[in-house]
Amino acid sequence: MTSNYTQRLRRLAVNEPSVVEEEFSVTELGTLDPKTLALARLAALVAIGGAEPSFGEHVTAAVNAGANADEIVDVLIGITSVVGLPRVVAAAPSLALALGFDVEDTLG
Repeated sequence: MTSNYTQRLRRLAVNEPSVVEEEFSVTELGTLDPKTLALARLAALVAIGGAEPSFGEHVTAAVNAGANADEIVDVLIGITSVVGLPRVVAAAPSLALALGFDVEDTLG
């Protein structure tokens, strides 16, 4: 693992995909700990409007990395100012289901 962020950014900027393969494989997480990376991936999933099944996989990964439900919801709330409230509202039911809570049951 290299700590030279400028070199890593240069490699990304010139579309050198090996930087991702080398430094962010499943076993080598660069400088991020597994929990932080899992929470960042959840945030990205919300940002792109990911499919409902993807939330289950990423929530499981975050929990397995040591995140709890409160931290996962904190990420959802924390990214609202960046991704927008509509995106967060759209993701909330999928995230809730991934955490074992059916929001729709409580709304009826």
